[in-house]
Amino acid sequence: PTFWIIARAAGLTAYLLLATSVLAGLVVKAKPFGRALRAATAVDLHRTLAMLSLGALAVHGSALVLDTTVDIGIGALLLPGLAPYRPFWTGLGVIAAELMVVVYASFSLRRRIGQRAWRKLHWATYGLFAAATAHGLMAGTDSGRGWTLALYLGAVGAVAFATAWCAIVPAAPPRRRPPQHNP
Repeated sequence: PTFWIIARAAGLTAYLLLATSVLAGLVVKAKPFGRALRAATAVDLHRTLAMLSLGALAVHGSALVLDTTVDIGIGALLLPGLAPYRPFWTGLGVIAAELMVVVYASFSLRRRIGQRAWRKLHWATYGLFAAATAHGLMAGTDSGRGWTLALYLGAVGAVAFATAWCAIVPAAPPRRRPPQHNP
């Protein structure tokens, strides 16, 4: 079952990239490395990880449609609850995927929608991360294995720790340029 294996691997890869992107976004906000990491570098890493996660997600969905183990059509990738396999939990994965697309698209729309709306939209990342975690745990065929549980617990623990850090520890002050002296 080649496509089934690809679907499983791509789903786990998409999840790990999502978790890493969330962590990179929290690094952008909290600046835990102070001036050692340039803000532009952290933002680029965050965006790249989000894009890679969406790419792995596309492979995950495509492989599920091409696989014959479970009959999942294109409609099931777009409308939550249409998949015959654990419809609630797969539907939660569809919702998470759609939110990922919206949040990623907001990078390009940031100036049009405004900084405030963009930040509010980014709060949806916590919901989509929770939905993706629940989807993986409840619909993933590898979820009962110790290494997969450790992966999910590690990702949730890392995001929870980084979120707490962000809430408790004040962000490092922005880099200031020394005053220019005119001769």
